[in-house]
Amino acid sequence: MSLTRRGLLTVTGATGMAMIAGCGRPEDGPGTGELVTSELPLPPRFQVELPLPPVARPTRVSATADHYTVTQRATEIEIIPGTRTGIWGFDGVFPGPTFRGRSGREMVVTVRNELPVPTSTHLHGGVTPAESDGFPTDLILPAGYSPPPPDHHGAGGRHHDTSRDYRYPLNQPAATLWYHDHRMDFTGPQVWRGLAGMFLVTDAHEESLPLPRDDRDLPLMICDRAFEADGSFRYPAHGGAAMPGAFGDVILVNGAPWPRAEVAAVRYRLRLVNGSNARRYRLRLERGALTRIGSDTGLLAAPAPCEDVLLAPGERADVIADFTGLAAGTEVTLRNTIGAGPADAVMRFVVTGPAADDSRIPERLGDVEVLHRGLAVTERQFDFRFGAGRWQINNVPYDPAGSLCAPRLGTVELWRFTSDFHHPVHVHMAHFQVLSRGARGPEPADAGWKDTVDVRPYETVQVLVRFAGYRGRYMLHCHNLEHEDMAMMANFDVL
Repeated sequence: MSLTRRGLLTVTGATGMAMIAGCGRPEDGPGTGELVTSELPLPPRFQVELPLPPVARPTRVSATADHYTVTQRATEIEIIPGTRTGIWGFDGVFPGPTFRGRSGREMVVTVRNELPVPTSTHLHGGVTPAESDGFPTDLILPAGYSPPPPDHHGAGGRHHDTSRDYRYPLNQPAATLWYHDHRMDFTGPQVWRGLAGMFLVTDAHEESLPLPRDDRDLPLMICDRAFEADGSFRYPAHGGAAMPGAFGDVILVNGAPWPRAEVAAVRYRLRLVNGSNARRYRLRLERGALTRIGSDTGLLAAPAPCEDVLLAPGERADVIADFTGLAAGTEVTLRNTIGAGPADAVMRFVVTGPAADDSRIPERLGDVEVLHRGLAVTERQFDFRFGAGRWQINNVPYDPAGSLCAPRLGTVELWRFTSDFHHPVHVHMAHFQVLSRGARGPEPADAGWKDTVDVRPYETVQVLVRFAGYRGRYMLHCHNLEHEDMAMMANFDVL
């Protein structure tokens, strides 16, 4: 399979052709990938009620920690109305249960594997000890599985029994995180089959703010999928050749195709998670107002009214959607303005009428320290590029036993990301602030503390990374899951 710039940047349809012809900028497109079309007829949009994943409940509460158990298992559920789809899900649901933790209160999550394949669970955005970070070769084995020889995994890889305890100290501020499978070489297909869920952290400060809460605080995991004629997930076969990324033609929110949700004419908090393998979204309400209040790993210092919200794979945004003043029966579609065909819309809100609302958006959301370049003790460059038939970082494919650098705990470094195509770059454990894009400063979507940044074709993004948390081996990688599976990862050791 020969990958060219044309083949990687385009998707089937008019949008892709416009980008080839120069009628649209690559940064305005859905990302780097190829469209996987469904064999199953697509359902009518905005007919299915928005589901909310179940909230995980602790199995045991001790003086120091809350203990949870979740089981990865295969089951069948109805995603497309009237059709059953086989999934791999945490507790057999897709998305998995939503975990709600409190800053400073440790959470221990026991993950059991009843699937036919190994898994490794990563808490995306978590400040987590290395042994609980979900390193791609730290595997939870299924019953009866015989692992490959040890040298296949490299240094740092550890096999476990059919369950594993992940320890999350949650020494971090309130934020919208998520969790997903992170098995080496198979993250893309295993997440595509359902191994992902949301993880919300709160703290006393956030709880003191007059933001919408309870049933007006909606976690929304957005992803795309494609389906075979029998209702099973359709994922591209690649035969070992490099893949540009997988786009589906069905947009799911919390596992439902283009759902609808009834809302009162009040303010709602929408916790937006881009759980897609490769697709970017630019989200805009047809009516009503959006105000961004949070980024990947916490609240912003001040609210930021916005026309739209741009999310690359792995990124999150907390926004307030204000439906105040809209008449009963008003339909408000959440559009994806960089999506073509069925991907041009995400879901629909239907206003039921006026209701009491004691929420408001405060002028200040919190104290957010702003890093400056002078804090950096060193500078490093990481080039994300296709070469020698593989996706690579600094011209090197992933080596589980290798390490590209060794930052020291308690320091700040300037990391420079460069690219050839769309590469959403994710850094484990350490959080960062975006310093610049090319010759420009950060864009509105770059505000606040982040763990994932959207690096666009032939762009240079500089970030200031703070190493606060734990020592050990962590990694950075492209969060286009097909790129990640095909060697676009690298380790770093926090000393």
